[in-house]
Amino acid sequence: MTRPVVAITGPMRGAFGPRFMVACAVRMYGGKPLQVRPGDPIAELSYDAVVVTGGHDINPVLYAAEPEVQPKYDAERDALETAVIDDALARGLPLLGICRGAQLLNARRGGNLFQELKSHRKMTSNRWTILPLKTLCLESDSWLASLLAAPTCKINSLHNQAIDRVGDGLRIVGRDLDGIIQAVEDPSRPFLLGVQWHPEFLLFLRRQRRLFCALLQACRQPRSGSG
Repeated sequence: MTRPVVAITGPMRGAFGPRFMVACAVRMYGGKPLQVRPGDPIAELSYDAVVVTGGHDINPVLYAAEPEVQPKYDAERDALETAVIDDALARGLPLLGICRGAQLLNARRGGNLFQELKSHRKMTSNRWTILPLKTLCLESDSWLASLLAAPTCKINSLHNQAIDRVGDGLRIVGRDLDGIIQAVEDPSRPFLLGVQWHPEFLLFLRRQRRLFCALLQACRQPRSGSG
């Protein structure tokens, strides 16, 4: 059987660690990673699924908002990942958005973001950590809860923005202890998932590896739906 090709998006330079770890997970479950960067000819590339990795905040113009903070933006990356997400949505491809990837997916579906989170935190730390020190609370009837096989689990946290208004067709399926959205999914799709944490840094946990296993399994299923 042909190995499914998984497009892994990211910036022109850097982000070696996340890219490498996602690629390892893709290979672990029988896929072939395809690293995609700004400037690559998207229309000429062939892939069966997409992972949009984390990184700099997305430009608020993409969800029709004025800047409230002064983070670093990457216009070329925003353009690349917008095109890849739109292509995956149009063709019904399995898509996993990680951190900024979840945020951009939400924006492409018409949602918006909290541009800073410090003022929204009461019970959780605003500290960034790759270690699984924060609690994820899952909706019991969600696909993600069935995949992770637990009502709660531990996750890491490397973000300073998060989903506010949820985009069309997306359902909130996970929050942290402050109620900040940590996961969204589209119940009408075999695999359309956005997670605010970084599962690629938690591959030592079987539960987190299941996300990538399910992505590759979805590549081998008939496609359904678009938009």
